[in-house]
Amino acid sequence: MITNPFDLTGKKIVITGASSGLGRQCAITINFLGGFVFLIGRNLERLQETANLLDNDRYLIIEADITDYDRTTDQLEKVLGESKIDGLIHAAGVSTTLPLRNITPQKLHSFFETNVYAGINITKLLTKTKFANPEGMSVVFIASVMGVVGELGKTIYSLTKGALVSGTKSLALELASKKIRVNCISPGVVLTPMTTKAVYTQNEEAYNLVKSLHPLGFGMPEDVANACAFLLSRGGEWITGTNLIVDGGYTAK
Repeated sequence: MITNPFDLTGKKIVITGASSGLGRQCAITINFLGGFVFLIGRNLERLQETANLLDNDRYLIIEADITDYDRTTDQLEKVLGESKIDGLIHAAGVSTTLPLRNITPQKLHSFFETNVYAGINITKLLTKTKFANPEGMSVVFIASVMGVVGELGKTIYSLTKGALVSGTKSLALELASKKIRVNCISPGVVLTPMTTKAVYTQNEEAYNLVKSLHPLGFGMPEDVANACAFLLSRGGEWITGTNLIVDGGYTAK
C-alpha cells in the first residue's frame, strides 16, 4: 500500500523559537501536516498567537528561556512526561552585524548561548532513551548560509551557524545507532521579523543589493518550514549529517 511519505500524522515535534519567524511557521506547517507540536519560547503571549494560527488542539505551549538550561530541561521533562518524541527543530536564534573591533568574549558568549548551546542542551535531553522514539527521530538545526560563506560584519553570526553545520555531522554519526538523524538547514535571507531589523533594511540601495544576491529573490518562512517537514518525514529517512541549503540561489555564485 502506497502512503504519503511526507505525512506527519501523529508525530510529536518540539520546536524552539516558536513564538515568531521561522519557528512559528515551522509549527504551522508541521501541525498542518498532522503533527503534534510543542511550542517553546520566552514570550507566552506570542506563543499563544502562534497557537491561535493552528486550526486544532494538537499543541502544547512551553514558556521557557532556552538559555536557562537547567530550568528548560526541568520544564520539558515535566511537560513531556512519558511522551516519545519524533523530532526537534531548533529554530530559535539571534543575529547581529558587528565589526571585529566591537567583538568581545561576552558578546560571543551571548550569541553562542542561544544559537548553539541551547540547541545542544535540548538535543541532549530529547535524544535520551526516555524520550526518543525508538523507531526513529529527526533533529533539525536551523543554521544559515552565513555558516558556509562569509559576509562583512557577520563574524559572530557565522561562527555560531558554522558550529551548527559542523557539529551536525559528528552528532549524526554519534546518534545513528539509535535511529536518530541529525541535519541542518541553511537559509539565505528569509522575510521574517528578524530580517526587518537587519542593517541593510534601513537603506533601499543596500536592501536591493542584498535581494539581488538571491537569484530567486528573498525567501519566505514557508520555504524553510517545508524543508524542515521533509527532513522530519519518512521522505527524508535516509538523510543524516547533511546541510540542506535553502537560499534562492545565494550560494550558487
